[in-house]
Amino acid sequence: MATKYSITDLFGANLAKILADKIIQNYPRFNSNSFIHEVDRMVEGKRYTDRIGVIAEQIKTHLPHDYERALSILVNILGDENPQQTGMFTNYYWVMPIGRYISEYGLNHFENSINGIQEVTKRNTGEYAIRPFIKKYPEQTLVVMERWAKSSNFHLRRLASEGLRPKLPWAPKLETFIHNPSPVFHILNMLKEDKIMFVKKSVANHLTDWLKVNRDAAVPYIKEWKHSDNEDTKWIIKRATRKIK
Repeated sequence: MATKYSITDLFGANLAKILADKIIQNYPRFNSNSFIHEVDRMVEGKRYTDRIGVIAEQIKTHLPHDYERALSILVNILGDENPQQTGMFTNYYWVMPIGRYISEYGLNHFENSINGIQEVTKRNTGEYAIRPFIKKYPEQTLVVMERWAKSSNFHLRRLASEGLRPKLPWAPKLETFIHNPSPVFHILNMLKEDKIMFVKKSVANHLTDWLKVNRDAAVPYIKEWKHSDNEDTKWIIKRATRKIK
């Protein structure tokens, strides 16, 4: 009988080996055996989100203590950008612990960490890594996300929406803009005519979040968007309101 497979199985010694093989090419002093062994030992019995945290912790333990040097090593192993509109658990799932490493250990290094998240999201997603920075540096991070919203790179445009979602799945609720969401809607307005499905789905899901957490703020924007003749905006509105009575 075939062994039952789950997402959790991806995040253990097998992922640690993938990372170790890449890291040692850029940092020959990396102790691959110790890294893989410790990850294998510590992930036992844990769900996948906690396993990602374990791997991030072991990255910190086995790389140089200087955060900026360690981050440079990690960014250098990322390889080519992902050309597809794919989610977290496809070919680049092994990048997820790098995003966690940045969010856990890079909060006091704003510029370098933001640049790291920018590279992570071009392969996997930075939607979880960015949230601690939004909370600690809301104004600075909004400036960055507005820049991303204007980017020619669809991964960055998606992150400008997805990272700011107040009810992002598998993440704590983002309270920062709940009572004053106008800066967030300013960014969504920049994305409402995006032609890339990956981005459109994010904007639609983002609007649905706002209908749940601050309906009074969201409804005027949705009413305004409904007057648009743009087909992409119409698609976003239809999807965003499909479950809302």
